[in-house]
Amino acid sequence: MSNSAERVGSDSAEWAPGPVGVWSMELRNAGRSGVAEAAAELADRGIGALWIPGLDGGGVFDDADELLTASPETYVVLGVLGIWRQEASTLSARVRELDARRGPRTIVGLGVSDRNAAAAVGRTYTSPVGAVSEYLDELAQEQCPIAQERLLLRALGPRMAQLAAERTAGIHPFLVNPDYTARMRDRLGSEAIIAPHQAVVFSADAEQARAVARDQLGMFIGFDAYHNNLRRLGFTDGDLVPGGSDRLIDALVAWGDDEAVSKRLREHLDAGADHVAVQVLPTSPGSDGLPLPDWRRLADLAADLT
Repeated sequence: MSNSAERVGSDSAEWAPGPVGVWSMELRNAGRSGVAEAAAELADRGIGALWIPGLDGGGVFDDADELLTASPETYVVLGVLGIWRQEASTLSARVRELDARRGPRTIVGLGVSDRNAAAAVGRTYTSPVGAVSEYLDELAQEQCPIAQERLLLRALGPRMAQLAAERTAGIHPFLVNPDYTARMRDRLGSEAIIAPHQAVVFSADAEQARAVARDQLGMFIGFDAYHNNLRRLGFTDGDLVPGGSDRLIDALVAWGDDEAVSKRLREHLDAGADHVAVQVLPTSPGSDGLPLPDWRRLADLAADLT
């Protein structure tokens, strides 16, 4: 990690999870068979951060608690929790409870989602940046606010990224490539944490790897926020077709052998990322639904990136 990861306040533990973490939908299920054991093994293999999606917010703190318990020195990052799913007071209280039981190892990623998510809870907003700024104001006003250094934003556009740099530790962008990482480092300077999501398929079969990527990530390409950001990165109508063109998939998803995957992770780090949150897209999950063999491969690669 660069020095930007060592700025945690006195009420927080130093967030220094190493260059690579595991981002996993599969870990987002408290009590599921094999989850605690997998988390403990990943910690033993040197993975310093486990990232879990917020989804609808339900059960996310139970999941975080299980992972924190199973891996007593690992950080758990909510990557990300929609601001409409949890009142600021509830979020602050639940993180405080986790801190009391497991130590200050919970990092909170926040995202704005969309107007439909806001409407579902009776809220409206006209500006994504304004909505997130207001939520950060609410968090700051809590009796025991979450330290700024333990907050991240899922930022893609320049205005949200700037807000993240000013009011949180930094950004956790989704569906980006190393070029985006380099652009954000240039824009945000050396202090902001940049922790991009990177999807990986351990398969050297191009047809198989791209099919797996499209099946699990293709739907997001059509979402406005990602669509717009991909255009900023130089992709065109020919790339932004349903499921994405081969060129787009290859830019967003690292696939191939260990050397090819390691090369992509290194590209992010060389471009200025402090940490890469890696989502393994398995070609054939185990009987328990956990891609543990692929996670072991990833942990071995991560050890060589330190």
